[in-house]
Amino acid sequence: MGIVSTGNQTVTEFVLLGFHEVPGLHLLLFSVFTILYASIITGNMLIAVVVVSSQRLHTPMYFFLVNLSFIEIVYTSTVVPKMLEGFLQEATISVAGCLLQFFVFGSLATDECFLLAVMAYDRYLAICHPLRYPHLMGPQWCLGLVLTVWLSGFMVDGLVVALMAQLRFCGPNLVDHFYCDFSPLMVLACSDTQVAQVTTFVLSVVFLTVPFGLVLISYAQIVVTVLRVPSGTRRTKAFSTCSSHLAVVSTFYGTLMVLYIVPSAVHSQLLSKVIALLYTVVTPIFNPVIYTLRNQEVQQALRRLLYCKPTEM
Repeated sequence: MGIVSTGNQTVTEFVLLGFHEVPGLHLLLFSVFTILYASIITGNMLIAVVVVSSQRLHTPMYFFLVNLSFIEIVYTSTVVPKMLEGFLQEATISVAGCLLQFFVFGSLATDECFLLAVMAYDRYLAICHPLRYPHLMGPQWCLGLVLTVWLSGFMVDGLVVALMAQLRFCGPNLVDHFYCDFSPLMVLACSDTQVAQVTTFVLSVVFLTVPFGLVLISYAQIVVTVLRVPSGTRRTKAFSTCSSHLAVVSTFYGTLMVLYIVPSAVHSQLLSKVIALLYTVVTPIFNPVIYTLRNQEVQQALRRLLYCKPTEM
């Protein structure tokens, strides 16, 4: 495993260069990202525990949020530990391990793209069609949506990784990134990458722009509905919630679009890594805060959990 043969050479592993441009900051960056990683894991696990333990939170919105938390725990754990290793020593990874890392991370990132669209649609139904909402978002439909999200992500990225596995890597084996991303690996391939690159571009366009478009349409409908609400306080609260959600969602989709649809717009590999940090570290740490910890219901459930009060039935 992990051996890719070519005519004259064999590459058995890659070296992840990480942030080699700023070696003097490695210890500081290691400390900062260790704290951020611990916060991501703790925050998202806390959401899952609170939702599971509180009967009042057993609703479609929180069911989707638990899935989002699980996705973010796994996909940050796929990337960040290797990045932290690179701050302390040379980070090596086998070729098979590199492809596996890209497959898991890419699949879960794609899952999140779909899930954010589902969550926006859920909020649209809850706010714009409250009377029909319980019927439209029944348990079986919610489960079906989540299963579709999970399967779609792994199928889409499975195709890309299958094409990448056909490539030959002749050396050098230095990946100029903190994880095994698509573009840095294509630079190292010594066989024709056109099919893999065109396929990835087409899939990126479809599976980034379509979910993001659905998110924007859903929130636009929500804004129109909220504008009809006579109560100023309720309207302000709704706008605050929508703007927070859109800020995080736009950051996530926007950074992925820049790197996978128009990578030529990024002229520096260091800048590319900084942009990648936005969807690998920044949005996962803000999602628990934006979606749940600012939520009154979650705060009450968290207080009950911390003070060991019995769960409502």
